Amino acid sequence: MQRRLFTSLLAAGLAFAGAAQADQLADIKQKGQIVIGVLGTDEPNSFLDPKTRELVGYEVDLGQAIAKKLGVKPVFKQIAVAARIPELQQGHVDLLAASLTHNKEREAQIDFSLTTFVTGQKALVKKASGVKDVPELAGKRVLTAKGGTQEPNIKKAVPTAEVVTYENSQQAFLALQQGKGVAYVNDELSLFVDIAKLGPKGADYVMLPMNLSVEPLALGIKKGETGLKAVVDETLRELEKAGGGEKLYMKWFGPNTKTNSPTRTFKFETDKIAG
Repeated sequence: MQRRLFTSLLAAGLAFAGAAQADQLADIKQKGQIVIGVLGTDEPNSFLDPKTRELVGYEVDLGQAIAKKLGVKPVFKQIAVAARIPELQQGHVDLLAASLTHNKEREAQIDFSLTTFVTGQKALVKKASGVKDVPELAGKRVLTAKGGTQEPNIKKAVPTAEVVTYENSQQAFLALQQGKGVAYVNDELSLFVDIAKLGPKGADYVMLPMNLSVEPLALGIKKGETGLKAVVDETLRELEKAGGGEKLYMKWFGPNTKTNSPTRTFKFETDKIAG
């Protein structure tokens, strides 16, 4: 009886260990699809095309390139900023392409691809507010998206600011327009897009000069999935070598876009970050 019990427990233990060591890359290929978590509310990284109602953007294109490399179908799933890492850890998505800042704190939770973008965070205010730079936000209400790095960054820069968070950046920006706060914090290039959406009314807003942080963005990969990370990084390196990284940047961020950024200051080359 004891021997049979020991054998059963051993078998169960081996089965659990096998499940724990399951190869996500093999699972993706077996399913024939890769589920990619995107925000869908952060133009030009990922957003709904107003004509087709399909998800498009810089990070959507990166996800499609990775799916093509794997020979599988890309399935894009919209997720909230605060849900990004839990969705990945729980296996609801296979990869994050969701405006995700790579920092040391998050390295304990998930793995990251090569850096796919570098931006800075800034605060946007109405010109009529009279606020000229970030330190003047002391004691004032500052709006941003929940679950990102914006909230800790503004609290670090201005400890006495009252930070109010919303489910996504669009809601936070709308709250600024409605006068529910003095400033709205987001990545600089995203702020350019927000201002452009306002048309002539965009002239009523100004970005404060001080950078709250420099943000290296990357794709998020479940901890320990070395096989999938290797393919993701290889795809990015191949894009860089073939000029695809530059083409994608110019397509979504370059001249004649809403962000109108003429120069790409980074490459797909490293997954190391400072700090």
